Amino acid sequence: MWELISKNSSLMWLMLPIFLCSVFSVTIIFERIFFYLSVKVNVQSVISQIIDFVRKNNITEAIDLCEKNPFYATNILKSGLIRYEETKDVIRESMENASLYEVPKLEKNLNFLSTISHVSPLLGLLGTVVGLVICFRTIAQKTVTVGMVNPTDLADGIWVALLTTVAGLCVAIPSYIMYNFFVHKVNLATLESERGATELLEVLPQSRYADQ
Repeated sequence: MWELISKNSSLMWLMLPIFLCSVFSVTIIFERIFFYLSVKVNVQSVISQIIDFVRKNNITEAIDLCEKNPFYATNILKSGLIRYEETKDVIRESMENASLYEVPKLEKNLNFLSTISHVSPLLGLLGTVVGLVICFRTIAQKTVTVGMVNPTDLADGIWVALLTTVAGLCVAIPSYIMYNFFVHKVNLATLESERGATELLEVLPQSRYADQ
C-alpha cells in the first residue's frame, strides 16, 4: 500500500491530511483518557464526605478534603466553601464562576475531535472524486489514442478512490465514537458538580445554626 501511495503523487497528497487527522485524533483521545484517569477517587463518595463535613459545621475539614482531592467538582465546591460566611447568592455566584473555569477543562480539545470526525470522511470523499476524475481522464485519453480501454488502465484511479475513502472512514468512525463517549463523560461530570453545588447550598444555612 505504501509503495502504491509513494508512486502516486495525487494519492500521497490526499492521504497526507487524512494521516495528520489520525495523528491528531489519537493524541486527543489518549490525552482525554489520561485526564479522566487522573481522577483516581470516587467522585460521589468525596462529594458526600464534603457535604457531611459541612452538615456537621466542619468547614475547615471540608476545604481540606477539597484540597486533597483536586478535581472539577471539588474545585467548584471549594470556591463556595471559602465564602462560607457570605450570603447564599454570593456562594452560588462564586461556584458558578468556578464552573466557568472547570467545565472547559472537561471539554478541552473535544471540538477538534468533532471536527476531525466530520472532516476525515470528506477528505476520503475528495479522494473518491479525484480517483473518478483520473479514471475518466484515462478513458478519454485511451479512447482517442488507442480506441479501447484496458481495465488495468483504470486501476490507478480506482485505487485512489477506494484507499482514500477507506482511510477517511477509518479515522472518522473511532473519532466520532470517542467524541460521543467524552461528551457523555462531560455531561456526567457537569451533573455531578451541579448536584454537589445544590446540596452544598441546601446544607450551608443549616450548618450555620447547627451549634446554636
